[in-house]
Amino acid sequence: MLSNVYDDEVPEVVTITEIITETPTVKTFIFPWEITDDIKPGQFVMVWDFKNEKPMTISVIDKQKNQMGITVRKAGPFTNNLYENIDVGDQIAIRGPYGNGYDLKGYNKVLAVGGGSGVASIASLSEFYDNVNLISAASCEDELVFTQRFKDKNEEVYICTDDGSCGFKGFSTQLAEELLKEDDEYDIIIGCGPEIMTYKLYELALKYDIDCQFALDRYMKCGIGICGQCCMDETGERVCVEGPVFNKQQLSRLTEFGKYRRDASGSIVKF
Repeated sequence: MLSNVYDDEVPEVVTITEIITETPTVKTFIFPWEITDDIKPGQFVMVWDFKNEKPMTISVIDKQKNQMGITVRKAGPFTNNLYENIDVGDQIAIRGPYGNGYDLKGYNKVLAVGGGSGVASIASLSEFYDNVNLISAASCEDELVFTQRFKDKNEEVYICTDDGSCGFKGFSTQLAEELLKEDDEYDIIIGCGPEIMTYKLYELALKYDIDCQFALDRYMKCGIGICGQCCMDETGERVCVEGPVFNKQQLSRLTEFGKYRRDASGSIVKF
């Protein structure tokens, strides 16, 4: 029999009630979940397809309907299986939510930057805060996600594409600096995306002397801080427990931030 210590770590089987096709390669899967006050944007869940288990950011937190969602981009065997083979009425299993999310209390104007799949980390912010401006960045117009969710909440949305097919042509960090130059009322920049992007955003936070919070992505196995796979050099802070969202002070201590990560075997992989 499992002890009470591990009761919260037993996966809960849920039934998919809705699937939203966001782009040709991205789908959002909605399922029932009791939304309590401790569930926040930026947290993650462990998703089990009854074969393998992977961490995934929570992209939908619906308090009114008591439902939650994850957003899946086809990127490998696990996500391909979810994207191609899971339909409404099918079941998956969920552990969590885990980790620390974004804490934006006390900030007057927030600049949120989502790059590629990283937009999922900040997608539900518009349901919690009304002072968030979004930069949504993707390779091309067809791969943009969640922009309408922010527009529906009357939030300012800035589009950025690598090929210039929609909005600003160039990198999200370039657009972010333009906005910071034009508007000195931003007092925090947050975001999630490729770590090269978030590190440059961190440098912008230092340059313009504003606060920042960024969600980091590391290889996770347990999701609850036991295995040590996602420990960051050199403090040992665990992305699954002390993160995945880290604040400016924490980021300043993480010597691997923006420089390298570790693969499943623990070997260093430079960015």
